[in-house]
Amino acid sequence: MGTHPTGFTRYAAWLLRDVIFALRCGANSLRLTSQPGDFSDGTLRAVVVIPGVNENWRFMLPMIRRLHDAGHPVHVVTGLAFNRRPVDESAEMVATYIEQNQLSDAVIVAHSKGGLIGKYAMLKLDDAARISSMVAICSPFSGSRYARLVAAPSLRAFSPRNRVLTMLRAEERVNERIVSIYGRFDPLIPEGSQLPGARNIMLDDGGHFRLLSAPAVLETVLAVAANPQAGQQLR
Repeated sequence: MGTHPTGFTRYAAWLLRDVIFALRCGANSLRLTSQPGDFSDGTLRAVVVIPGVNENWRFMLPMIRRLHDAGHPVHVVTGLAFNRRPVDESAEMVATYIEQNQLSDAVIVAHSKGGLIGKYAMLKLDDAARISSMVAICSPFSGSRYARLVAAPSLRAFSPRNRVLTMLRAEERVNERIVSIYGRFDPLIPEGSQLPGARNIMLDDGGHFRLLSAPAVLETVLAVAANPQAGQQLR
């Protein structure tokens, strides 16, 4: 009965590495002085980066740099701050930013809660079809049963019974334009990140944060940013 010791050891190692990665990225996001304008130039397709809850945009700085180095102008919505607002309010901010900056054919790259925000924007706030696709990394599309165990409203919003989450699950018409990538084990989202109708990619890896630096994730993000249609051909 129970988890095989080898499997348990593997999951424990993934969890430890995930915690260390998150602490390091969190510390760097407060220490680094990079500015959003440092990454907004480029000749290729525009990318809009949306971090997860309690993350500011610098949490995803290594990925932002990879995209920018490849030639993509990378945009961040600084008004999200640490991304604690409700999903619908945050999506309004993202959609307004995209419109005000006249972005078109843009790709969203999102982590965790950012995937919910991106899907909401695609569904409800993109009448001008400015968003071509999204790569969501470890996003709780079905919520997390752990949400009921915490008091913070920004985290309880991930309850599978949350009104916005329920709506997002029911609406599948933009899913075909989403690539959802996640690991075999996510310590924060036991339900997983599989999204019906999307291109789902499960890595033989684990974690909620450290997958942001996984080579397969970076390759997927770069491939979709270069060609949004490539998302449906990815293995």
